Amino acid sequence: MGKPHPIELRSRVVAFVKEGNTHRATAAHFRVSPKFVNDMVKLEKETGSLAPKRQGNPGRGKLGAFTDWVRELIDQETDLTLADIRDRLRDIHGVSAHQGAIWHWLRRLGLRYKKNADGL
Repeated sequence: MGKPHPIELRSRVVAFVKEGNTHRATAAHFRVSPKFVNDMVKLEKETGSLAPKRQGNPGRGKLGAFTDWVRELIDQETDLTLADIRDRLRDIHGVSAHQGAIWHWLRRLGLRYKKNADGL
């Protein structure tokens, strides 16, 4: 993900628009996109600040609601595979998820372990 534009540029863009220039003229002057100009004007109106918003995933997902459930499940049955967890999520809670997503979820929870269908 790219870095946000500096605050200095953001404030100059908004000031240029406030001087009476159009968004397209401002975009051409500062060599940014018209959408960026629109977003900065809108951001200042809504928040009063030009600070960039937090980037990336805030950590919410469809699996987050089942954190306690999966911890209890792994405590009760230590020999579960990712496929077993996936199947139980689907059967019990009606949630379908890819095994890779479940692996990343378990890793974020600190529940790292290696299991496979052969028990190795």
